[in-house]
Amino acid sequence: MSVEMITVLIGIVSILLAFAGAFGWMVHRMDLLENRLEHKLGARIDGLDGKISALDEKLSARIDRVADELVEVKIAIARVEGPPRHLLPVR
Repeated sequence: MSVEMITVLIGIVSILLAFAGAFGWMVHRMDLLENRLEHKLGARIDGLDGKISALDEKLSARIDRVADELVEVKIAIARVEGPPRHLLPVR
């Protein structure tokens, strides 16, 4: 083997090792970010447990009020339209 061939092989091997090291660093960094985000998000969710129950009660009460108003609107529309028409006229 010539000196040039050895130099090229060493260069190729060093480039491949650099790519492998960069990829390993990136995977390690992403794992750290994922763990940090998981802990931060878990803490936020745990802090909202008490607030969620209060919001749930407010939301269910509001939905019940909207349902009641919808029933009233349906009744009002039925009164305006009147009874359904018959196929044969009544004499």
